[in-house]
Amino acid sequence: MVVVILGVIGEVMVRRAAPILKGRVIETLSTRFNSKVELDGFDVSLVKGFEVSGSGLRIFPEDEVVAAGATEPLIALGHFSFHADWTGLFAKPMHVGTVHVSGMAIHIPPREMRAQAPKGQRHIGQIKIVVDQIVCDDSQLVIGTLKPNKEPQEFELSHIVLRDVGPSKPWDYDATLVNSTPKGDIHAKGTFGPWNLESPGDSTVTGHYTFDNADLNTISGLAGILSSVGDFTGQLDNIVVDGTTETPDFSLDTANHAMPLHTKFHAIVDGTNGDTYLQPVDARLGESDFSCNGAVINLKGKGHIIDLDVTVPNGRIQDFLQLGVKTTPVVMTGRLAMKTKLHIPPGKESVTRKIGLKGGFKLRQIHFTNADVQDKVDMLSLRAQGDPKAAKPGAEDVHSQMVGQFVLGGGKLSFSRLDYSLPGATVALTGEYSLDGDRFEFDGKVRTDAKVSQMVVSKWKSILLKPVDPFFKKNGAGAEIPVKISGTKSAPKFGLDLRHKEKDKDKEGETKP
Repeated sequence: MVVVILGVIGEVMVRRAAPILKGRVIETLSTRFNSKVELDGFDVSLVKGFEVSGSGLRIFPEDEVVAAGATEPLIALGHFSFHADWTGLFAKPMHVGTVHVSGMAIHIPPREMRAQAPKGQRHIGQIKIVVDQIVCDDSQLVIGTLKPNKEPQEFELSHIVLRDVGPSKPWDYDATLVNSTPKGDIHAKGTFGPWNLESPGDSTVTGHYTFDNADLNTISGLAGILSSVGDFTGQLDNIVVDGTTETPDFSLDTANHAMPLHTKFHAIVDGTNGDTYLQPVDARLGESDFSCNGAVINLKGKGHIIDLDVTVPNGRIQDFLQLGVKTTPVVMTGRLAMKTKLHIPPGKESVTRKIGLKGGFKLRQIHFTNADVQDKVDMLSLRAQGDPKAAKPGAEDVHSQMVGQFVLGGGKLSFSRLDYSLPGATVALTGEYSLDGDRFEFDGKVRTDAKVSQMVVSKWKSILLKPVDPFFKKNGAGAEIPVKISGTKSAPKFGLDLRHKEKDKDKEGETKP
C-alpha cells in the first residue's frame, strides 16, 4: 500500500513538475537569446531519478534579424537531457549540473543580414535555470553569407563540452572538430564568448589546438601525415593563429619522394567565410629554409584559390628537385635563391597539375650528378678558356652558376631566360624541362673567352680553323656559338644549332638599312 501511495504522489509531482520546468527552459532561453523559442517534446521521468529530457528545441534569431530574411533557427537541438533534484523546483534560479545534447545545429545568419536588421528591444524575462556545463555530441556550426562568391562555412563538432555557461562572461570549452581536408580531428581547449547576440561573428574566441594524424592524401596530388599545434585568439570573423606543422613524409605525386617539411606560421582567419591570410609562413623543406606570404580564399561552389609570394634566400636546389622531379638522383646540386609567385586555382585536379609558379632564381655552386654531363661541362670550361689539351673526362670539376626567369605549369618548367656561366664561358638559353625528367629542350648561344681555333687540340686543326674565327667572333667574345641541348636526363644530347645561326644572319639582314 505504501508503494502505491508513493507511486501516486510521484506521478502527481511529475505531472506538476513538467509544465513548470518546460516554462523555465523556454523563458530562460528566450531571455538569454532575446528571441522566440519552440520546444516540441518535453518529458520528466522518475525511472532514472528526476530526469528531464526534451526534443525539437528551436531558438530563433532576434525578431529583427528574422524580419531581415533569416529563416533557419539560430540553434536547433535534436535531443537534450539533464538530472535535477526536487528542491531545485523551488530554487530561483534553478541549478543544473550537466546538460547532455545531441544533434545540435547552430546557424549564424549572414553578417549582411544582421547588419541591416534594426535594433530591437530586449525580451523581458528572467534567467530561471543556471547550468554548470553542456556536453554536446554530433553537432554542426553553419555561418551564413549573402556574398555571391562565398559558401556558408560548415564545421562538424563531434564532441564539445561547454563549462560555466553564463550570459556575461566567457565559456570554457573543450572541443573535437572534424576537419574534412586534410582529413583529421582537431582538438581545441579555450574560452568562447560572451556570446554577442546582435553580431555572433564578433564573439570572442581563444584557445590552444592540436591536429594529429591529418592525412594529406585527401588532397589530390599530395601525400604525408601532418600534425600541427598552435594558439589562437580574436573574434570569429578575425582569428589570429600562431602555430607549427610537422610533416615528416611530405611528397608530391610528380615524384613520390618523401621529404620532411616543417612550418611555423602566423595567420589571420575569418571564421565566417574560411578566408585565411598567411603573414607569414616560415618553412623548412629538407635542409632548405623558405618563407611565404599570401592568402587562401574560399570561392563559392569551387573550393579554395591560393596565392602566395614565396622567397628562398639560400636553399639547396636538390631539396626542391627531389620533392618535385621523379628522376633519381636529382639532376644537380647547388645553392638556390629564388623569388616566385605561387598560384593554385580551385578544382578537383591534382595540386601538382594545376599549380603555377612564376618568378626568378639564381643557382650557385652547381654540380651535375650525372658524371657524363659534368664531364662535358668541365671540358667545355677548359676549351672555352683555351686549354683543350686538359679537356678530358675526369678533369677537375668546375662550379658553375645559373640565373633565370621561369614559369611552371602543366607539369613542365619553361624558361624565358636561362643564363648559365662557368669559367671561360657563358651560355644563354631558352627552353623547357618536363618535371617527370623524360624530356628537355633548350637552344641558345655559348660565348667563350677563347676563339674557335684555340679550342681544339690538334695544331693543324687550329690552323685550319683560324679563317673561321672571324665568323664566330662577336660582341667582344672570343667566339659565339649557337647550341642546342635536348633529350632526357639519362641521355642528354649537345650539339651546334646551325639553323639558329642562319636565323641570326636573317635578323641582321632585316635590320640593315
